[in-house]
Amino acid sequence: MPTLSTMAELTRRDLLRASAAAAGVAWFPTGVLRDDPPPGFPAGVDVHREVYENWAGEIRVASLWTCVPRTPGEVVTVVNWAHGAGWKVRPRGYRHGWAPLTVTEATAPADQVLLVDTTRHLTAMSVEPGPVVRVQAGASMDDLYAFLEAGGLGVTNTPAPGDLSVGGVLAINGHGTSVPAAGETLAPGHTYGTLSNLILSLTAVVWDPSAGRYVLNTFNRTDPEGPALLTHVGRAFITEAVLRVGADHNLRCVSHVDVPVSELFGPPGTPGRTYARYVDQGGRVEAIWFTNTTKPWVKVWSVSPQRPLTSRPVVAPYNYPFSDNVPEAVSDLAERLLAGEWALTPTFGQLQYTVAATGLTATLATDLWGRSKNLLLYVKPTTLRETANGYAVHTSRASIQRVVHEFAVYHERSVAAYQARGLYPVTGQVEIRVGGVDRAADCGVPGAAPPALSAARPRADHPDWDVVVWFDVLTFPTAPGAHAFYREMEQFFFANYQGYAAARAEWSKGWGYTSDAAWADVPFVTGTVPDSYRQGPDPTWDAAVGVLDALDPHRVFTNPFLDRLLA
Repeated sequence: MPTLSTMAELTRRDLLRASAAAAGVAWFPTGVLRDDPPPGFPAGVDVHREVYENWAGEIRVASLWTCVPRTPGEVVTVVNWAHGAGWKVRPRGYRHGWAPLTVTEATAPADQVLLVDTTRHLTAMSVEPGPVVRVQAGASMDDLYAFLEAGGLGVTNTPAPGDLSVGGVLAINGHGTSVPAAGETLAPGHTYGTLSNLILSLTAVVWDPSAGRYVLNTFNRTDPEGPALLTHVGRAFITEAVLRVGADHNLRCVSHVDVPVSELFGPPGTPGRTYARYVDQGGRVEAIWFTNTTKPWVKVWSVSPQRPLTSRPVVAPYNYPFSDNVPEAVSDLAERLLAGEWALTPTFGQLQYTVAATGLTATLATDLWGRSKNLLLYVKPTTLRETANGYAVHTSRASIQRVVHEFAVYHERSVAAYQARGLYPVTGQVEIRVGGVDRAADCGVPGAAPPALSAARPRADHPDWDVVVWFDVLTFPTAPGAHAFYREMEQFFFANYQGYAAARAEWSKGWGYTSDAAWADVPFVTGTVPDSYRQGPDPTWDAAVGVLDALDPHRVFTNPFLDRLLA
């Protein structure tokens, strides 16, 4: 196997250019195109045509009108123009997502769809007493966490990439991994749930019937409209949020690459280094299980006020360069897969494991310690770009090991069955994290309700279901058999996890699979997903959809997929 020192690094952009050439497909944007603006477009607001492409290149529109407002007031001006002209408006962040929540694959340059780039100017932030942070929707998570850190503040649960907009993260209840370790108590201002659960208020562009136009309006956590907006799935336009935050804390992250799958994901009662025991140990666990390998890369974070003697201190995020920059050996093999040599997939999985295992040692990254953002942000835009499905399994903490064991058994059997037919649908890895549910009390507002459409919204009929086990499986979008494989896995999640657990789709990822496409299974999109929010004594789906419709009765903030999902 190659060693880290012999691997020249290649950015993912270069890899995809090479891969696209091999596949005969142009994947990357070609830049900004200047053209005469649409008739009547507000003067003074920058507008141009721009390529839209999402994270894995599955949604790409060659030239969409995109404007760059400088203030929330200009957003309102643009929205009212769009309403009068019959256009749709789609907020645009960093495009680090998979699901068609912004635009769909069928969107054409000639369609009356206007993207609003929030990342250029709508980025202001300030800390106010509470402490709380007031932040505009276009700010990046990188910038937000650096700003908070400078004031001694932080969060507990956050996505690993920093190239995400605040508005985008809140729209889909962005999350990381965190539950309390054994003996740990929740610190004030923090939540083990998703970031949407920290929202105290939101400012949104909404229809004002008395004025006959769209206006800015601020909704507090206890307002009737609040729960629907906390995770709006792209059906609203948020310009600003106020989030509860707490004192920052130091973390330690220890990586393990020597734990067999049979031990880590063994049945309940398995002795040794099981996933559930790591959760008890640190409370924050991620397992990355590369395809056709037997020892996942396990990260265990724990609160550690003082640096352990064996830990290397870090003062910046993104401390796994071997993962964030694609080594030449990996890119070369990836190109061969994308050119049709899919039988090399097992070798590709072994190579990725070797790169991680040797890279951790070579970069002294096995045991890290530092401020929270420097340990929680670890995925850069230069990492390998793959498609991913995503599901959230609600269960009790006592059942975590059962959940991961049943999945591991299913996954190994399914991969083996496909490979016996000469198909290699999973070229990447399984990723498993565990987090808390969105307990409204964490935000510190009496009478607050949890986000109505958050995949981590608690089930009132199962108060013992206090954790969410998050699963995603990554692969190259063109891997033969991938959609059928994902479809069968989706059916497993919703059939297997019953009684002691239940599944929901993760908004930003892939779901609703047919044998040919994601987000295309109409019964799943229009039935199974909504029904997962209609269980128990406090169903929220229909009421939340009604609120979003009332705030945007002219359906300016939507697209054909959202029209189907939120019908």
